[in-house]
Amino acid sequence: MGWFEERGGLDGTVAVITGGAGGLGQAIVTDLAANGVRTAVLDIDGEAIEQLRARLAEDGHDALLIQGDVRDPDTLSGLFTAVDERWGRLDTLVNVVGGTFRASFTDTSPNAWNALLRINLLHVFQACSLAVPRMRAGGRGGSIVNITTIEAHRAAPGYAVYSAAKAAVEQFSRTLAVEVAPDNIRINNVAPDFVPTPNMDKMAGGNGHSGDRAMYDPEGVAVAIPMARPGQVTDISNCVVFLASRLSTYLTGTTLHPDGGTYASAGWFNWPGDGWANHAPLHLIRGER
Repeated sequence: MGWFEERGGLDGTVAVITGGAGGLGQAIVTDLAANGVRTAVLDIDGEAIEQLRARLAEDGHDALLIQGDVRDPDTLSGLFTAVDERWGRLDTLVNVVGGTFRASFTDTSPNAWNALLRINLLHVFQACSLAVPRMRAGGRGGSIVNITTIEAHRAAPGYAVYSAAKAAVEQFSRTLAVEVAPDNIRINNVAPDFVPTPNMDKMAGGNGHSGDRAMYDPEGVAVAIPMARPGQVTDISNCVVFLASRLSTYLTGTTLHPDGGTYASAGWFNWPGDGWANHAPLHLIRGER
């Protein structure tokens, strides 16, 4: 047994992952499974579920995969019941599900607000309410990881309700972390910035963060992200594995920012030929060379 395996203590533990079949979720599930974690996955994408099922089976991992909508309380509750029946324990919960669309707030309706809250916030409440009693009953503590976004930490024009919902997840996590700390249950967030995934591309109509796909271009990324590259799904799954493991046993109520430095740069951009500034150089605005 190596240093990480011994210190991490993940082998034989059980994790529930909501939205775990594609993109970020798939990377999280496969990396947890690679460390001996038995994974239970709920995802609405049936095709992605079957592809992940085949991949995990090929590698000999013990897993439970269910197609369903995390926004349905009965479906989510059924997932936890299935975990009880199969393994009789719960050590980790990872909430990945989220989604949004771009629109000015004044162009949206209460129905749209409710939809965004359901997919980004309310299911997190229910999942945590199902996980915490099980972790308490197990007597081993546990780790809950919520995938949020950098947009929970900065203004996000066109995404007002989405960013508000993700900020609410952050504050909910901090508060609940204090409430359950005596039970050795840890709750933390992981807040990425730009990580290209099929769902992100789909949500943006195939245009990423801008119509000219600037964030998919090396020069565009170098302006916006200090480390000058987009995130990779493994940048996020690495953080989740750490938070699920015993390496993070004294870490709770906080947020990891695998974002290449954009949270730290806080609106400063590295303009080609001009260097760092928190505004666009005037000659670029005027179209001058």
